[in-house]
Amino acid sequence: MKTKNATLSVIGIVLRVLVWLLIILGIYQGGMYCYDFGYQVFTDKPIAAEPGRDVTVIVNEGDGSRQIGKILEQNYLIKDANVFVVQEKLSEYTGEIKPGVYVLNTSMTTEQMIGVMAGHTEEQDEKEK
Repeated sequence: MKTKNATLSVIGIVLRVLVWLLIILGIYQGGMYCYDFGYQVFTDKPIAAEPGRDVTVIVNEGDGSRQIGKILEQNYLIKDANVFVVQEKLSEYTGEIKPGVYVLNTSMTTEQMIGVMAGHTEEQDEKEK
């Protein structure tokens, strides 16, 4: 009887420890994902170094930032469509992307791609400053 109770106590303790370890692991993994996501949003690094590779992208009427992000991700212009959605919302061109055919380069940052798709050029931006 005593050994049965002792065994059940040990099993109960082991299960509690395992549950706590899983909770801690989940919190750690969630924290790492959030850090990586935020890092990608705010660093805005291009996929490739200069000169990169030109890619033709078609933005259709009614495409939202999520659809555009998926198109860019499928064409290897960005790493994560979800990061693109946040970057577009935080950019100075938010909501300005126009339908059309664009030639983008893998050496462009996301902000530069958004600017091109919004119809802004570097020359226009410098004149405005």
